[in-house]
Amino acid sequence: MSEENCPAPGATAEASVQDVVIFAMASLAETRESHSRNHILRVQHYLKVLAQTLKDHPRFAAALTPAQIAALYQSAPLYDMGTIGIPDRILLKPGSLTVAEFEIMKTHTTLGFEALLHAERTLGRDIEFLQTAKELTLSHQEKWDGTGYPNGLSGDQIPVSARLMAIADVYDALTNDRVYKAGVPHDKAVQVIFQGRGSHFDPDMVDAFIEIQEEFRLIAQCYADSDADMQKKIDYLANAIAEDAGT
Repeated sequence: MSEENCPAPGATAEASVQDVVIFAMASLAETRESHSRNHILRVQHYLKVLAQTLKDHPRFAAALTPAQIAALYQSAPLYDMGTIGIPDRILLKPGSLTVAEFEIMKTHTTLGFEALLHAERTLGRDIEFLQTAKELTLSHQEKWDGTGYPNGLSGDQIPVSARLMAIADVYDALTNDRVYKAGVPHDKAVQVIFQGRGSHFDPDMVDAFIEIQEEFRLIAQCYADSDADMQKKIDYLANAIAEDAGT
């Protein structure tokens, strides 16, 4: 796919102030992790194409109206915002986390949810995209078989938005380089997601993903991280390690 044929980075030709603020908030959170700014764009578009593929499916039609897909796209950048509350020594640890560290890491879901809940209460009214954002932040680590976190939800107990995000997030994590690991090829990522059908992921969503996997691959190409992005990750990790060692 040539650059001119890549999906537009914004939901509309002219991003609203709300869109810009959301993207800015998400970008701030991303500076503390091993993701790049393009990670936000990739995840938005993965969600959009997967939701559009499923919008006429009997199980999902009611949850994936045009307005709800738009809210999903708009709120997607906030799904991992809770990571800003996780210490660098855990968030950026290249090796396996200890049991205690993993318990802290799991709180990124509730930290993001509680921040959005507080914002909504401050505004004094329900806002559709914040409802979707709350679902994404709280439940994107839940698994179809009930072994995820923070609430051990299973099957249709997990919001549709979060089930979609689970696939988008895992695909992006698998296929992109981190400071401490190389990404895997597209075909390998597809295999991993298919193996999680009915355990990690909603089976019908995996079937839709397999159907449109080429669109995922093209989105990944369009918004691939640059060498400069990787260098920023390396520099941030080096500074975080140095600061931790000095305390």
